[in-house]
Amino acid sequence: MRHVEVTPAAPDRLGPLLRPERARELLALAERARASLAGRVIWNVSSTAGGGGVAEMLHQFLRYALGAGVDCRWVVLDGTRPFFAVTKRIHNRLHGVPGDGGPLGDEERAVYQGVMDANVTELEPLIGHDDVVILHDPQTIGLAPPLRTRGITVVWRCHIGDDEPNALSEEAWAFLRPWIDQAQVSVFSRSSYVPGWMGPGRVAIIPPAIDPLSPKNQPLDGETVLAILGRVGIVGAEPAGAAFVTTDDELRPIEHRVDVLREGDTLAPDVPTLVQISRWDRLKDMGGVLRAFVEGRVGHDTGAHLLLVGPDVGGVSDDPEGREVFDECVAMWRALPPADRATASLVTLPMEDLQENAAIVNATQRHSAVIAQKSLKEGFGLTVAEGMWKGRAILASAVGGIRDQVRDGVDGILLPDPTDLAAFAEAARALLGDGRAASMGASGQERVREEFLADRSLMRWMELLDGLKGSTTADAS
Repeated sequence: MRHVEVTPAAPDRLGPLLRPERARELLALAERARASLAGRVIWNVSSTAGGGGVAEMLHQFLRYALGAGVDCRWVVLDGTRPFFAVTKRIHNRLHGVPGDGGPLGDEERAVYQGVMDANVTELEPLIGHDDVVILHDPQTIGLAPPLRTRGITVVWRCHIGDDEPNALSEEAWAFLRPWIDQAQVSVFSRSSYVPGWMGPGRVAIIPPAIDPLSPKNQPLDGETVLAILGRVGIVGAEPAGAAFVTTDDELRPIEHRVDVLREGDTLAPDVPTLVQISRWDRLKDMGGVLRAFVEGRVGHDTGAHLLLVGPDVGGVSDDPEGREVFDECVAMWRALPPADRATASLVTLPMEDLQENAAIVNATQRHSAVIAQKSLKEGFGLTVAEGMWKGRAILASAVGGIRDQVRDGVDGILLPDPTDLAAFAEAARALLGDGRAASMGASGQERVREEFLADRSLMRWMELLDGLKGSTTADAS
């Protein structure tokens, strides 16, 4: 296991972005949590420290919890390739899709349990009897039984799910249930994701949120945006002055370049862009975005350019399918005629410095004309809230948590059928050529301010943890 260090930030820094009454409520709850959780450590265990929304939410939570005086710590478990193959299979099935089609039986349970046993040996000596352990997603829930045997309070945070359970999702839940049953509380992003056998007294709903002061979401003026994108090689702009403010409030220069698969010269700064930023995950349907954009002749008709942006697949350790999906997108792009290739680029972002990575994402989103999220399934979709916060119209699938964020026709366009490529192309042309995109972006920004900023999730977590302060071994079931 390895420890992840996070720089604290006082919750009152969020105050200027909130209504006065919300700012006062946040500070009062932070004070209460500091007192009620004194002497307890809130441990978080995940499968990776970067490359996805879970890691970003953990950075956010720890940043402000530590700033409020609550002792929070974060460790990342050690896994093996067979282990991550099994957990990716679980991940896909919980979304109701077969993934690699492999089994979830005794052999897979043994692989999973072996990694749990190895990690709990390292974790247990660190945990005090009064501490709380939050286990994130299926990769970590197998740590619950030995911790509960010691009487330690265990919360499971499940960031994924599907609105329409089927035989595949039920199989995955059945595989996980012996471990899930040991958690005192399970936290979901949406109530529709909660399996039917889980009693309401053991469930909490906490929608995700974004940190508006992080390098990914902090304000950037147009000159800085172009400087960053020019420095990393996404657009042909003068790179002088390319820098961003870190979570330590230090000014940092951009040092790494991205890898761009493009036809022809660097993209001109005045070319409008449609951007999808996601992991190279089959459920994000990056290939579908490329097909829809090209087959619908969106670039030819509007003069816009598609940017498909994802992490360097070598830097995301817990997703064994990432390389395969990326390679499929590359092959699809290479098979296009040169004139079509010239309307789309594939971009991979460096993962060596996660704050720099976040700043590049920030600049890319702010430079975009429209932000897409054409997911086939989606637990929540933080990139949607990020794009809305930057005042951009959203073109997305009406799936999962995206529906909780985007109001169709108000903040963007939601597609009822995520597999309808023609509908995606038509909506893209409409947003790229329609003055409504600006008003949709402004509406979306205010919606995020009201519903999806960090204070919302922080307050809900503080309330949940405060309510667990009297937990005992008798709570185990």
